[in-house]
Amino acid sequence: MYLTAIGISHKTAPIETRERFYLDELRRRLLLSELKNDPAVVEAVVLSTCNRTEIYAHTIVPDAAGILLHALFKAKSIPFSPFCEQTRYFYVHKDSAAVCHLLRVASGLESVVLGENQILGQVKAAVDLAREEGMLSRVFNILAAVAIRTGKKAQHETVIGQGGVSVSWAAVNAVERMAGTLKGRSVLIIGAGKMANLAANQLANKALGDLYIMNRSQDNAEGLAGKFGGISVSFWDMKEILRRADVCICSSGAPHYLVEKDAVQKIMAGRPQKPLVCVDISIPRNIDPAVGQVAGVSLITVDDLGDIVTETVQRRCGAVSQVDGIIHQKMEEFYYKIARNRAVKVSGSFKASAA
Repeated sequence: MYLTAIGISHKTAPIETRERFYLDELRRRLLLSELKNDPAVVEAVVLSTCNRTEIYAHTIVPDAAGILLHALFKAKSIPFSPFCEQTRYFYVHKDSAAVCHLLRVASGLESVVLGENQILGQVKAAVDLAREEGMLSRVFNILAAVAIRTGKKAQHETVIGQGGVSVSWAAVNAVERMAGTLKGRSVLIIGAGKMANLAANQLANKALGDLYIMNRSQDNAEGLAGKFGGISVSFWDMKEILRRADVCICSSGAPHYLVEKDAVQKIMAGRPQKPLVCVDISIPRNIDPAVGQVAGVSLITVDDLGDIVTETVQRRCGAVSQVDGIIHQKMEEFYYKIARNRAVKVSGSFKASAA
């Protein structure tokens, strides 16, 4: 049994590089299909979020990093060679280090916001997708179960996730630092998914003037607007709503820019005394980075949020050693269960004790 994890994250790459390797569900399925057709790959899980894209694989060869990188680049239609410039942003973990990394990810130790629990749901979704595509078998069924239990145990038995801090919380906090009070201000949220829901929830007690919800699915926009007393608006009304808005928070799954520099420039020319704060927590980005160059506009991206949460998560840092202990315990559990299965030959140096 050889395990390899390759990936790119907020720790190793800027946002403009990460978004090039972001995989929507269709591309994740295509990548899993590509890996399924490779005789060297036995099992695989693909995880892609706003902060990371990773492949975990069980292979019959000890060095599978090149295979996984080539498959990922192919899925994104990016020319690949082992020495191409983009590969320097990727990390590689093998065997027990790969197991440890997955458990750290599931526990929130590798997140922008230390201990955030949304990643656990994203890991579960990645596992479910791999299962649907026939890429989960004996080893990864065990590994996936252990990883999910590790994340749950970390959340429930330590303070690593306490305090309600999330990327959406950080986004709203960043807006308040930039714009001052939100009381009476008009806010546009583009998107109606989980991150948009969390952002709307964070804004619920801010005594806003108007809360506008814009989404490609009008039903979803209306549902979110109804939940938080907002107003559902159409993409056709983008320019008009931006003219009224003090804040625009974008968390959409669109593969292209929804808010363009030229449009914002024209809007701001007509409201020189009314600044606009834009927050883009989408990957790929949905607000043109050049929007930040427009006079009167402040643009915040997901990579700007790390410093915002530093003070708030200080108390979580004390739980890191506890989570590390849970991870070590769960790694032992994984290798113990694998060792009981004589059909699986274990590689790597991690020594498990019987549990």
